[in-house]
Amino acid sequence: MSGRAQLMWDEAVTGYDFGTGHPMDPVRLALTMRLVEAYGLDRAVGVVAAKAAGDSTLRLVHRQEYIDAVRRASADPAAADGSFGLGTMDDPAFAGMHEASALIAGQSVGAAESVWRGEVLHAVNFAGGLHHAMPGGASGFCIYNDAALAVARLLELGAERVAYVDVDVHHGDGVQAAFWDDPRVLTISLHEHPRTLFPQTGWPEETGGENAEGSAVNLALPAGTGDAGWLRAYHAVVPELVAAFRPQALVTQHGADTHVEDPLAHLGVTVDAQRAVAESLHQLAHEYADGRWIALGGGGYAVVEVVPRSWTHLVAIAAGRPLAPETEVPEDWRREVYRRTRLEAPRRMTDGREPRWREFAEFGYDPADRLDQSILATRRAVFPHHGLLP
Repeated sequence: MSGRAQLMWDEAVTGYDFGTGHPMDPVRLALTMRLVEAYGLDRAVGVVAAKAAGDSTLRLVHRQEYIDAVRRASADPAAADGSFGLGTMDDPAFAGMHEASALIAGQSVGAAESVWRGEVLHAVNFAGGLHHAMPGGASGFCIYNDAALAVARLLELGAERVAYVDVDVHHGDGVQAAFWDDPRVLTISLHEHPRTLFPQTGWPEETGGENAEGSAVNLALPAGTGDAGWLRAYHAVVPELVAAFRPQALVTQHGADTHVEDPLAHLGVTVDAQRAVAESLHQLAHEYADGRWIALGGGGYAVVEVVPRSWTHLVAIAAGRPLAPETEVPEDWRREVYRRTRLEAPRRMTDGREPRWREFAEFGYDPADRLDQSILATRRAVFPHHGLLP
C-alpha cells in the first residue's frame, strides 16, 4: 500500500456548470478545494486527477443511446428538448456537459480502482455523488451516476459484496435502481421523507428485486429532523446492516444538503452531525471492509456556509488528520470566499453543536414518535432478510 488516502481532483470538474442561478453552483467545489489546501490537507493525501470515463466505462451503468444523447446536447445545448431528461429546468444542457460529467465519473471510478487495488486505503471525490442519474436519463442535477459507476467498477474488478451508504437529504434513487436486483450490492439511503421531497421515492417498502430482497434499505426521515434524530436513525440502521453484510468495500455519499441552512430541503442537521457520521462511516470501513472506503460528495446548496466545511472535514478524516470542530477557518480562505461570492464565510469548522442522540436499542421505541415510526418501518422491512431482529 503506497499511502493512506487519495483525493481525486481536477480543476476542470468545475466545468460542471448548469448556468447562472442554478443551485448546483460549481463554486462550492472550488471553495472546498481551496479550504482543503488552506489546511494543508492536500499535502497529507495524494491529489490525483483521473482520466474521464470512456463509453465502455459509462456503459457499466448507462445505456449507449443516453450517452450519445448527452454528447449531442453537449455539442448543441439549444437543441436539447427534454428528451432523456436533458434540457429541463433541473438539468439544462450546457456546452461541454458530456466532458465535465465524464470527468467527474472518471474520478469516482479512479477512486474505486485505487482502493480495490490496494494503492490507497481511502479515496475521496467530493465532486461526485451524482446519485440521481438513471441508466437512460438525467435527473435531479445529475448527468452520469458516478456513484453507481464506482460500485459497478468494484464488481467488475472482482468485489463480491459492496455496501453503498447515502446520507444525502434526497433518496439515492439512481444507485438503488442500478443494483435493484443485484444481491452483491447493499444500498442504504437515509433521506427526507418522499412525501415532502424529490424524488418522491425511497419508501421503506422498497427493499430490492426478487433476486435481491433486503438489498435496498430506505430510511425516510420526517421533515424537520435535527441532529439528535438524524444520528439516532443512522445508528439504528446502518452499523448493524453493514456488520451483517460484511462488505469488501464501502462506498459512501455525503450530500451536505441535510443541513438546516440548505435552501432545497427541510432537515435541521448541522456540520457537526455530518462530521460525526463521516467519522462513523470511516470506522465502519475499517471494522468490516479492511479499510476500503470510497467517499463521495453529493448535494449541498448552501455553497459558502456549509459545503466547504462539511467536505473538508470528510477529506481530513480520510487523511487521518481530522480537524477539531473548534478549529478556526483560515482568514485567507475567508477573503477568497468574499472575493468570489461577496458573502461572509463562517469563522470556525463547527456550528457549535455537540452531536448527541439516544440509542434506539438502548432507549427503546416510542410508538407516538414519527422518527421512531420511520426507524421501525425500515428495520421491519429489511432486518429479517439479514438475520437480524427488527
